[in-house]
Amino acid sequence: MNKHVALNVTLLIYRSGISLMMMTHGFSKLTRLLEGQVSFADPLGFGQTATLLLAILAEFIAPMLIILGWKTRYAAIPVVGVMSVAAFMVHAADPFAQKELALLYLLAFLMVVFVGPGKYSLDKKQKYPNQFRERKYI
Repeated sequence: MNKHVALNVTLLIYRSGISLMMMTHGFSKLTRLLEGQVSFADPLGFGQTATLLLAILAEFIAPMLIILGWKTRYAAIPVVGVMSVAAFMVHAADPFAQKELALLYLLAFLMVVFVGPGKYSLDKKQKYPNQFRERKYI
């Protein structure tokens, strides 16, 4: 396996793995919303329901887009935002052990923002849909 294939497979596994793990947190919030339990922390003052919806967007919907590799860098930004709020506002006074998971997710999704999805993504498929037809072999 050449190094470019290995890198792109690694990026696929990485973005899918961290997104699936993040979705477990988002799924619990989604079920809370569907059950009508909208009480939720509101550190930014948007209101509990709006904050819960933003958390579901960042922790469940955005990771689905990241797994598919569609608008990947843009989809990772809400996750970075929510994890920043969790680490530096919600858990600001807590010991490091309470902040650690939010910081790990923050760093993991920052990498997705900076590195991108890799070749095996819908982003790359849409960018080069006719790559083989456009080449001229002489």
